[in-house]
Amino acid sequence: MKKMLIIVISLLLLGFSNTYSQNNPNIGLEQITPQLLKKHIDYLASDELKGRNTPSDGLDSAAVYIANEFAMLGIEKVNGTYFQEIPLCTRDLDIENSYFRISDGKVKKEFKLKIDYNPLEMTDDRNVSSSIVFAGYGITAPEYGYDDYKNIDVTGKIVLVMKHEPGEKELSSVFNGDRDTDHAQLKVKLKNAQEHGAIGLLLVTDPLNHLLLSPQGHPWPSLFFKSMPSSKFPINICSQEKSIPAVQVGEEVIKYLFGSIDSLKCLQQEIDSTLTPMSFHLANVNCDLSTKIKVNNYSAKNVVGIIKGTDKKLKNELLVIGGHYDHVGFKEKSKQGEDSIFNGADDNASGTAGVMSIAKAFSKMKKPDRSVLFILFAGEEKGLYGSKFYSNNPLFPLKETIAMLNLDMISRNGDTLQLIGEKENPDLAMIVKKEIKNYPLTVVDSDDHYIGGSDHYNFYINGVSSLFFFTGIHKDYHKVTDNPDSVDHMKASNVSKLVFQTAWIIANSKNYYKINKN
Repeated sequence: MKKMLIIVISLLLLGFSNTYSQNNPNIGLEQITPQLLKKHIDYLASDELKGRNTPSDGLDSAAVYIANEFAMLGIEKVNGTYFQEIPLCTRDLDIENSYFRISDGKVKKEFKLKIDYNPLEMTDDRNVSSSIVFAGYGITAPEYGYDDYKNIDVTGKIVLVMKHEPGEKELSSVFNGDRDTDHAQLKVKLKNAQEHGAIGLLLVTDPLNHLLLSPQGHPWPSLFFKSMPSSKFPINICSQEKSIPAVQVGEEVIKYLFGSIDSLKCLQQEIDSTLTPMSFHLANVNCDLSTKIKVNNYSAKNVVGIIKGTDKKLKNELLVIGGHYDHVGFKEKSKQGEDSIFNGADDNASGTAGVMSIAKAFSKMKKPDRSVLFILFAGEEKGLYGSKFYSNNPLFPLKETIAMLNLDMISRNGDTLQLIGEKENPDLAMIVKKEIKNYPLTVVDSDDHYIGGSDHYNFYINGVSSLFFFTGIHKDYHKVTDNPDSVDHMKASNVSKLVFQTAWIIANSKNYYKINKN
């Protein structure tokens, strides 16, 4: 009987020990070592990957490496895959098949590309023909009691609208004084025209407040950089949204349609002074508009993996831990023997390795209450492309994403650490400042108090409380000297441990984290 009691007690203690070990953050922290960080950084920042440009074979190799690590750790796929494809493309204007003509019923006038008009970046690849409607500023703003489309039907028509908004330079303007509202943005005007049924858009600079009326439009390579090879065209996220042909037109078009610049000024003055739309159909005028676009398609991948939460309610909420794994590639022209590869060891092989090490730490723990998504972004160096695409196409609802922790450049500059977004996200910062006492790290003020600059920003502007862990700019930033031998692996592991402890608290808490946007 005594022997049986000893066995039962031993089994109970063993069960308690296992439960304790799974819930004790020290078990996870032990997984995050300088050696592990070094292993990942050495590969990601190796010459073999040629600087991990977006897009490139080197970047794709890095994505496979990260995904294989997730698989080995037992981190689950999302929707059956570790990858979120990002559609990328280059776009250029097909000069030979683009045109802009206006007819008064008797004579058809052909306007000159680049001189008289220039297609906007968001123009669609097609041709349209219709009469023209002058639609003021092209604004529908019920909050200001203003609508240029009130009492006029533009369905199937080409609209002509002015840039900016009523009272642009007047402190007394209901449109936020002399500061632009969102209604002044070209993409908003274009979308508003589409929603009212317009099939094309002509944009003019409002002449009352601006002297330069030339058609700026978009700097298409075929128009402005004719000798540029297509491989050098700027790569962007390919929009999946349907658009309409849209061009900016200059003085000659204004004079042709309104008789003079002063005539358009008078219309603008009337609109500004009365806040009353002056929209109307231009009589006996028809427009033929074609903006043909040459598109080259590419792709890159965000790498994603998830540990699903276990709490009945909280498992539907998500903590995101991320960083970008791309860099800026290599010099195509270099002298023999010259270092030509931008290895990006600190920027951001260090942050990528940090996320991977935190994933390993979580994999050794009992599953948390909340779900945790690990995501490594492509295209950060191009303009936060990966996080922008994710925030516009989230794999999980952003309204259920309760926090985002971003690691970008975590391995340089002594013991200092910057928490970008500390003031805007005080609840998250409070957790970090409590946990940092366990590490040889000192929080210092950022040189740049702007909350942007890395992938957390696209979460923050979508209402997700976000912090950016960053150890600062250094002499090797975006230079070929940002090599693995310049990395402080101990510091990278300490920052990663700090983020893991912060994440573990968030993932097992019922708390929510406010954003301060004042």
